[in-house]
Amino acid sequence: MTPHALTLAPDRLFPSDATQRAIARNLYDHVRDLPIISPHGHTDPQWFAQDTAFANAAQLLLQPDHYVLRMLYSQGVSFEALGIGEPGQDTPAREAWRQFGQRYHLFRGTPSQLWLDWVFRESFGIEVRLCAQTCDLYFDTITDALTRPEFRPRALFDRYRIEVLTTTESPLDPLVHHQAIRLENERPGGWQGRVLTAYRPDPVVDPEFEGFQTNLDRLSECTGQDCRTWAGYLAAHRDRRRFFAAMGATSTDHGHPTALTADLDRSDCETLFARVCSNRFTPADAELFRAQMLTEMAAMSLEDGLVMQLHPGSLRNHNTTLFRAFGRDKGADIPVATEYVRALRPLLERFGNAPDFRLIVFTLDETTYARELAPLAGHYPCLRLGPAWWFHDSPEGMRRFREQTTETAGFYNTVGFNDDTRAFLSIPARHDVARRIDSAFLARLVAEHRLLEDEAAEVLLDLTYTLPKRAYKL
Repeated sequence: MTPHALTLAPDRLFPSDATQRAIARNLYDHVRDLPIISPHGHTDPQWFAQDTAFANAAQLLLQPDHYVLRMLYSQGVSFEALGIGEPGQDTPAREAWRQFGQRYHLFRGTPSQLWLDWVFRESFGIEVRLCAQTCDLYFDTITDALTRPEFRPRALFDRYRIEVLTTTESPLDPLVHHQAIRLENERPGGWQGRVLTAYRPDPVVDPEFEGFQTNLDRLSECTGQDCRTWAGYLAAHRDRRRFFAAMGATSTDHGHPTALTADLDRSDCETLFARVCSNRFTPADAELFRAQMLTEMAAMSLEDGLVMQLHPGSLRNHNTTLFRAFGRDKGADIPVATEYVRALRPLLERFGNAPDFRLIVFTLDETTYARELAPLAGHYPCLRLGPAWWFHDSPEGMRRFREQTTETAGFYNTVGFNDDTRAFLSIPARHDVARRIDSAFLARLVAEHRLLEDEAAEVLLDLTYTLPKRAYKL
């Protein structure tokens, strides 16, 4: 049987109504070729520091993408079969790819199919759909392309007009790859790609993070501060934040279970920290400590100017067996209900009116968009809404976000789009989806005479390019 053709419809994601579709096309044409601002993500800086070719299709597109992994795992495919396991015991890349390709139908209707089909057709020029019959064609076509200079990480970065890309690192990371990139940028004739880091302190802020006690000692070693004292611990954070800023960081990133914040006096902080350091803390102690540290980090942001990001509401590593065998970020983090109005109030009471402080809040709880987050962002000068995130980084999720937040917060209390991805080539694919969905949303407002088309074009330019640059100080 002849494989079906793989095509990318020019009007994909645009409205089915002819009037709105025509407006959406015109709007999209204004932004389709704009540079990409990727201010929040998790790609590997080593790719850009060393510019080493990706080994094969599975390494590039399958194994880093937890959206893909979780779907296959849900259908009974083991991680070992996908080439994820102990070094030296991995399934050969071609066999891992076959496990994926034979089940590609599982992704119908998901954003993963949108992103991947774009990559297959646009990046690699493949003209037939991925299926069991075409698995090896795909693997060979992609793997062969990756041997060519134009498919090295830096060349792809330039090809897709990525103006700036931010990765995310722990305070314990020496940032050697970011230092190498900076040296390359400064070398006459060197590569000029902007790859920045972001300060992600969870491993030394969350008492329930694996290895927390050891991490405190490592933080002491790399800063020369005594991180078993409250004063030394805070000084160590300031030290590492200065180092990250020197490496180009403009933001911090906090993945707490909830949005709870606290504002304890110094004596209570010292007492709480002593319990945390003794490893004799309760779950309530851990939550209170995380809450206090959000407020401490906000205070530091007011000092050093780093933009603060908070994305709570995920019960991480829900599948304990999987976590113990394979570690974090394998698709087993599950959304939970999250409250913001009362939770953020202690932090906002101190810093909500500060003109030089910026807090970007994300959520996995869509019920809070209209009820809590849009009203908060529509009032507090410091607060901005991050885009539809993770499970809601999808066409319908993006539409729901715009529909439920715009009337109260407007467009300009949001920060545009970020891709939050570990899979490199999904960056341009995801940004294209976001530009199309925003074009479609704005086209409806124009068709309903709620915006003029020139206003919509200006908003779309801002959502695509201006707002993320401004929000993240890029």
